[in-house]
Parts: sequence; C-alpha cells; structure tokens
Amino acid sequence: MFLILLKYKASLDAVERYLPEHKAFLETYYGQGLFLLSGRKVPRNGGVILAAGSDRELVEETVRQDPFYKHEIADYEIVEFEPTGWDERLNSVFAPHS
Repeated sequence: MFLILLKYKASLDAVERYLPEHKAFLETYYGQGLFLLSGRKVPRNGGVILAAGSDRELVEETVRQDPFYKHEIADYEIVEFEPTGWDERLNSVFAPHS
C-alpha cells in the first residue's frame, strides 16, 4: 500500500487550471483499482492519495502520468507501508481474502 503526498510548488491559480485534468487522472486510476481515496490537504497546500498494491514501480510510473507532475504543479513523496491494523469497516480493503 502507498501513501502519495503532494505538495504544491505552483500558485493555486495554476492548481485550478490543471485541476480538471488531475481529477480525470484520479478517476482513471480509481477505475483500475489502484487508487482507493484522495483529497486536499488542510490547509490547501497539496493533496493525499492512497494507492493499493505492492508494486512501487507501477505507482512511480502512475505518478508521472499526473498532470500536476507533468506541469510541475506539485512535488511528490511516495510512502510505502504495510497495514497491520484497521477499523472493521475497512475489512473489504485490508483483510486477507480467502
């Protein structure tokens, strides 16, 4: 599992300009099952994406497809982690499948 942290390095005007493309990017990878959730940081200085899987290369390649990456709107930090505990409401995401 991966936590992708975005930190804006461009103005919010630039963020807004590329936001529709960024949202389309997110929807593509939700549809493929890679992204599980995403949202803005508070205060609005970046964002967070939770990605499924264990293939770091795939996540890195995916990040390079983000319009925010391509247009140098944000810097990215990719944190790989292994969930070891979660609320039972998330069992369908984290619990081992039989």
